[in-house]
Amino acid sequence: MTQQETHIQQTRASLQQALSWYTSIRRHWNYPPKPELQAAVKQDLQALKSALEKIENNLIKIATFGLVSRGKSAVINALIGQNILDTGPIHGVTKWPKSVRWIPPSNKVKVEFIDTPGLDEIAGKEREIMARDIANEADLILFIISEDITRTEYETLLDLRKAFKPIILVFNKIDLYPEKDAQSIYNQLLNLGQSSNINGQLLIAPQDIVMVAASPQPIPILVKYPDGTTAEEWEKPTPQIDHLKDKILSILNQEGHSLICLNALQKAKKAEESIAEKTLKNRQKEAEQIIWKYVKYKSLAVAVNPIGFLDIIGGTAIDLTLIRALAKLYGLPITNYEAGKLWHKILLSSGGLILAEILTSLLLGLGKTALGASSLMENPGVLTTYGSTAMLQGGIAAYGTYIIGKAAQEYLEKGCSWGALGPSMVIKNIISQVDPNTIIYRLNYPIN
Repeated sequence: MTQQETHIQQTRASLQQALSWYTSIRRHWNYPPKPELQAAVKQDLQALKSALEKIENNLIKIATFGLVSRGKSAVINALIGQNILDTGPIHGVTKWPKSVRWIPPSNKVKVEFIDTPGLDEIAGKEREIMARDIANEADLILFIISEDITRTEYETLLDLRKAFKPIILVFNKIDLYPEKDAQSIYNQLLNLGQSSNINGQLLIAPQDIVMVAASPQPIPILVKYPDGTTAEEWEKPTPQIDHLKDKILSILNQEGHSLICLNALQKAKKAEESIAEKTLKNRQKEAEQIIWKYVKYKSLAVAVNPIGFLDIIGGTAIDLTLIRALAKLYGLPITNYEAGKLWHKILLSSGGLILAEILTSLLLGLGKTALGASSLMENPGVLTTYGSTAMLQGGIAAYGTYIIGKAAQEYLEKGCSWGALGPSMVIKNIISQVDPNTIIYRLNYPIN
């Protein structure tokens, strides 16, 4: 089995598990879903189904981005070898996104090119929405320029890179420049790509910058006829597109299925996080009741227990049970092992607060144990001090449980996709397995 086939299997299993869990009534345990919650997550469930369909359809989407008149439509026409999309010298020939299907020579995946309007042709908010929606759908982006990069182009590139989208920067219309000038612009693009560091990643890697002439300008030629007469005619040169086409085909063959998997998993991850966020908001009242219930349990259990070290063991067990109870309330998948890992994360991220609570509880517990022994064997009046210590220890323990409960809510919302087959975990597995020479590896996904 190839690496890409493994990625498909892992992704399919992840998405099928997510759909099975989130569409099942059993995930709600003893908390039947409210109609408003079911309505709120309907779109997210559809996104999960769409992500699975994407894997089964074996279709990779390649979107073009760029300012008006940069030759986005011409690049697609040149790549597929047919003049399907309208092109022309008038600004803004493409008024809305258009799709064109293409079957590459390898026939391993199907391709859908998405041609977009110029980024500077649409109003700011509409442009932002269009760019975000198309970028979310795209598995690979061709960002097309035809001169020195502008501020609008630069800012859009930054946004796309922050969304961890694989990008090929296409310098089009090189036929309009003397070779020296074209090379100068190319060198500037190289410097820009390497100098703009985003969280440890390059804006554009050198190997992802390509020069093309998708629709070269006609050139005059002198035609000599048999009768000896001559005339000047205009001839359209062949598109200089082979470098870009070879690069795209190489990506499709080497990592096309993996790109589809990553995009589908990202969709699923967002959907699961959205479901978690809406569920937490919908069930806030019940969550508060559960947290306070366990606060009381732990306070009482720690206060009445006379043996110091058992306070820590019993208190930790109550905290873990609280985390599981919240997960059941929200209908989020979590095992005992994952609950333990979550408790450990909360402990480490609390800035020492929870650890201080545990150490203080241990010291007070040991003191309480000593006082209890002393009160029984020497001085019954020590019982008053014992009671005060027990109450203080119980109060501190209760505060720690409340902090853990509130932190668990946040972690459950953000970490719902980190199970063994969760989308975040499968993304991490894919990234860790790909070749360092791939465009996926160069994305530098934040997988921790």
